[in-house]
Amino acid sequence: MEELLQISPRKVVQVIFQAREKALAEPELRAFIGAMNEDEKASLVALTWIGRETFDADDLEEAIETAKAEATVPTEDYLVGMPLFPDYLEAGLEAIGINPAEVEEDFFDR
Repeated sequence: MEELLQISPRKVVQVIFQAREKALAEPELRAFIGAMNEDEKASLVALTWIGRETFDADDLEEAIETAKAEATVPTEDYLVGMPLFPDYLEAGLEAIGINPAEVEEDFFDR
């Protein structure tokens, strides 16, 4: 499942971390997401949808394609405007078999 993901889990965890500190880091969060390529943005949206159960984890590829096809606003605006999006992202990672806590430990160990 992870091989279908078109973004590194490390980047996703960084988005989750920044989103949870949104009051302090919203400009940085928006810039970080805005600088991603189309595939990374679509994967981020797909993980969010899986986390909020719009798609099943088994439908990751379809969710990514749908995110690409339906992108009408900047991804950073769409995600930052979603109240629970860091929680959805975390749940999405877990749903596809990636432990965000392990990725986070790796992220902060560097």
